[in-house]
Amino acid sequence: MIELKNLTVGYGGKTVLRDVSLAFPPGKVTVLLGPTGCGKSTLMKTALGLLPRQGGEILYDGVELDRLTTRQVACKAAYLAQSREIPSITVRRMVLHGRFPYLDYPRRYRAEDYAAAAKALEWAGAADLADRPVQELSGGQRQKVYLAMALAQDTETLFMDEPTTYLDVRHQLEVMAVSRRLADMGRAVVLVLHDLSLALREADRLAVLSDGVLRQVGTPEEVFGGGELDRVFGVAVRRVRTESGWLYYCRETQTSKETE
Repeated sequence: MIELKNLTVGYGGKTVLRDVSLAFPPGKVTVLLGPTGCGKSTLMKTALGLLPRQGGEILYDGVELDRLTTRQVACKAAYLAQSREIPSITVRRMVLHGRFPYLDYPRRYRAEDYAAAAKALEWAGAADLADRPVQELSGGQRQKVYLAMALAQDTETLFMDEPTTYLDVRHQLEVMAVSRRLADMGRAVVLVLHDLSLALREADRLAVLSDGVLRQVGTPEEVFGGGELDRVFGVAVRRVRTESGWLYYCRETQTSKETE
């Protein structure tokens, strides 16, 4: 399990979040929520060692991150970034990049690597794209390919930064279904989302970030009931019960109307 203890993060000498203590338990889908620029992506990158911390601890199964090699970290946590380069290779070759942490140099793929890539493509709903050049794909198709690459890494924890970007509603739900399946298998899944309704409906835990601090951590029911989302986003988050469960929606508050 990855744990953050009193973590302070930022970049370019600027502090973005202070004194964040947060764990990402196996078997749970944790969603990071907060206004644009509040530090969600920065926190995720720092937890992965991609950005230097300004203070605090990052523990991987009780071991300090600094004591692990880059390869050891990559075998424990995969990362689906918000923006990525588009290489001139086929989808299958791209997804096989997720197997790099398990290969020595020069890299020679084994039967188990091809099998893991094929399984990941199936999970991401991209098996039919395997022989297509990545550059020829639409934004939504490429998003599924990068998800498959992260899945092929086969780690205990999966971090995804806005994984539903470029995807239509059906494929957004498919991404969340994959997240649920991974959690049910005992993996820790951590996502940055901007869709409050999707997060409240699909997550096990929500971590609300704003004004440089971690405001609240809890179940969707606890966070919704506490009203922290209303305060952080300046909207009224409400819900109605439907046959398939709670349907969450947002509306303007009187205060936000008065400030226009």
